[in-house]
Amino acid sequence: MDEQRTVAAFVDDHDLDAPPEYRLLDVVSELGEVAKDAAESTGYGAHPDRIAVSDDELGDALFALFALADSLDVDAGEALDESLAKYEERIEASGAPDSGED
Repeated sequence: MDEQRTVAAFVDDHDLDAPPEYRLLDVVSELGEVAKDAAESTGYGAHPDRIAVSDDELGDALFALFALADSLDVDAGEALDESLAKYEERIEASGAPDSGED
């Protein structure tokens, strides 16, 4: 995936290498920022139709996720293809994308 290679090059160019466990913490932190945007924009759920998430925060979360994938030697594009195939199989089998597990 081009985006993953772009992030990997940026990390390398700026000496931002970090082990996967730190990358995972960064992903969770950045997703927390996305959730904060969503919570605040909806009045903490009072107005769900007003949800707004900043491009910047979503971009930070994507950067962190691509950096995590790279640190784990996972091809994000291949992982996404596998996930889409899994959802497609579920939809074909049950009519729903979820696993049905609670």
